[in-house]
Amino acid sequence: MAARRIFPRWLLGLIVLAIVFAGGVTLFVQSGVYDVGADVPHFGPVARLIAAVRMRSVEVRAEDVVRPADFNDPKRFAAGAGLYNEMCSGCHLAPGMQPSEISRGLYPRAPDLTKPTGLTPEQEFWVIKHGIKMSGMAAWGATHDDSLIWNMVAFIDKLPSLSAADYQAATKDSGEAHEHMMNDAPPAASGTGTSGSGTPESGDRGGSHDHGEHKDRHQ
Repeated sequence: MAARRIFPRWLLGLIVLAIVFAGGVTLFVQSGVYDVGADVPHFGPVARLIAAVRMRSVEVRAEDVVRPADFNDPKRFAAGAGLYNEMCSGCHLAPGMQPSEISRGLYPRAPDLTKPTGLTPEQEFWVIKHGIKMSGMAAWGATHDDSLIWNMVAFIDKLPSLSAADYQAATKDSGEAHEHMMNDAPPAASGTGTSGSGTPESGDRGGSHDHGEHKDRHQ
């Protein structure tokens, strides 16, 4: 009787439910029953929940991204071609390119960017800059300023319309061009701010990187 006077019945029920839930979660985690191997897909409901959370998170945060006025400038496309070939094609493929060793082993699978992404340029910018947790998608804003990232987005926007020959022509000097761009890059955003206007923000200076060493080159 004393306990009922101190705690309402509904509150006692909630406390018991919380204890049971916490115990169940602890047993689930400690049992190791859930297979986290990348070669075993999530259960359908889990995969759908993660996908919904991921998509809504990107949509909300990309609302603050401002597309630069010169987004359609051909110079952005040309600069983005080299960046994409060196940094992205190993996972996201390219016209005429067969699936690479790393793209076959990723889970969740990296989207094939030779096909439309279904994202707006602003959303693509946010994903490239900030990455996606537990997906293998790096946060390139740590090493690349907003202008370089917009160059990549400008190229990705046109990528589905390119033939293999078009892609080869656009990326023929990509290695040298990428090295030059990274050596001359202003300070990277380093994850601070999401304006996406193309104006460099504070952070680490972009350095010289070989992001393409793991990819299988297309013939």
